[in-house]
Amino acid sequence: MNSNEDYNQLQIIANNDVNVLEEKGKAYGDSWKKRGGVGAYMMLARKFDRLENLAEHYDYNIFKAVVENPGSDGPLDDIRDLRRYLLLVEGEVLRKLEAASKNIGKGLATGAEPGSSYTNQG
Repeated sequence: MNSNEDYNQLQIIANNDVNVLEEKGKAYGDSWKKRGGVGAYMMLARKFDRLENLAEHYDYNIFKAVVENPGSDGPLDDIRDLRRYLLLVEGEVLRKLEAASKNIGKGLATGAEPGSSYTNQG
């Protein structure tokens, strides 16, 4: 990426992602994180597995795979879903880090109840 047009296109993509996530959030809520961090990881892994499976048939040339499968259920859809899921996961991680840093000031290292595992929380 080396031109303003490239970054403008990325801004449009990012803005669209937020709009799509808002709409899907109205329909599905926080179901993506219902099973905690492991479930969120598996959601990401499934999307990547779908991409990998298709790309394998094109010698891992993802650009060729997308061009030759432009449909609404093709690899571009999986790329978009994966990117959006990654945004959700990053947002959740940042919320957890912020909560943890606030609790450190209160003398609590993780914000978790004594004897519980922070990594198993939402």
